[in-house]
Amino acid sequence: MKTLLFLLFVFSNSLYPVFSQSNLLESVKKNPNEARNFCNKFRELNAKGISASSDRAINYVSNKKKLTPVNAEIFSIYVIGLHCPDII
Repeated sequence: MKTLLFLLFVFSNSLYPVFSQSNLLESVKKNPNEARNFCNKFRELNAKGISASSDRAINYVSNKKKLTPVNAEIFSIYVIGLHCPDII
């Protein structure tokens, strides 16, 4: 019984990143205006020669959305993919 509970605990913790990524994608889909604002910021950074995947851009997203850097990068990829594929 203890083994089963342990396995359930381990398995449920391994799903957390999956749920987190799903929530990030949903937030991008549900807030297109917010995503477009991020696109504008990414375009502004691109005009200065700064990539949307740079530390500066990821830190900007991380601070604005209160996300970890990894989740901010995932969020940025979703935003770019869905709303501004012209961004580099």
